Amino acid sequence: MLIDGLQCGFYDRAVFEELRQGGFTCVTPTLGFWEGALESLDALGQWRDLARECADIVLIARSTADIRKAHETRRLALLLGYQNTNCLEDRIRYVELFAELGIKVMQLTYNNQNELGGSCYEEADSGLSRFGREVVREMNRVGMLIDLSHVGEKTTLDTIEFSQKPVAVTHANAASLFPHRRNKSDSLIKALSQKGGIIGCVTYRNLTPLAACDSIDSWCEMVARTVDIAGIDHVGIGTDLIHNGDRAYLDWMRMGRWSRSVNYGAGSAASADPVSDPRWLTRPADLSKVSDGLKRVGFSKEECEKITAGNWLRVYGEVFG
Repeated sequence: MLIDGLQCGFYDRAVFEELRQGGFTCVTPTLGFWEGALESLDALGQWRDLARECADIVLIARSTADIRKAHETRRLALLLGYQNTNCLEDRIRYVELFAELGIKVMQLTYNNQNELGGSCYEEADSGLSRFGREVVREMNRVGMLIDLSHVGEKTTLDTIEFSQKPVAVTHANAASLFPHRRNKSDSLIKALSQKGGIIGCVTYRNLTPLAACDSIDSWCEMVARTVDIAGIDHVGIGTDLIHNGDRAYLDWMRMGRWSRSVNYGAGSAASADPVSDPRWLTRPADLSKVSDGLKRVGFSKEECEKITAGNWLRVYGEVFG
């Protein structure tokens, strides 16, 4: 099994085929960043149509049993999610509605402060708000995984403490290994693991050490250092791969409709354009080589299976069954 905690971009049958041929069992595609409820429902409807058209090779997963079924039938499980809570439009009831429509992962904030709490890019992090606590509790109740990848440090720590179920940083690296506002401190990663959560290590260049972009063994060494921080049961893969993306897609991710000025997101003025994938990851199927890389840096077969799939399955099982 190979589970990727987060991907982005534009998917079609060709992308599904490549992921399936590359050994992927389950991926979480991003259905939205800044969209409100109606646009988010449109995106969900389009994904359901696409899954129906490609039902011979994919299925929308609502449980770990569905993920295992996909693996047994050689299909790709799609665990649908959004990278923001704009789709809720301040309505607590919408959490349950989106969950019942098949959304199993939702990030509390994207790159900006919102009604729930602070983003990693804000100068000051307000922490988890009153509404944020209500949404966290509701997500726990309906079985939706809380994603904290772009969320500010204080809001993340508040959520880890307040949540009654494990939470996830689906796509980030340790800031001690690569300093960046989007990456996570060792103390946060340890708090996450102590509550049963998981961090998915990214391959995205702007968040990843140069050596880990140049060779698969160096990336696996980075994963090993992350395991040193979090423990073997709390690290997975969350590549943040973008399929068929372009500059317009990148600008939407970074700026949405909220800004007239240029915003670089995880990039910078020196890295304003779409970045290339790591040298060892020229196509998604190359991720199937990670297991061998993990073994070369010292992980056992059982430990490799935890990192590539088992830890995600544990968290998914505890959150939504």
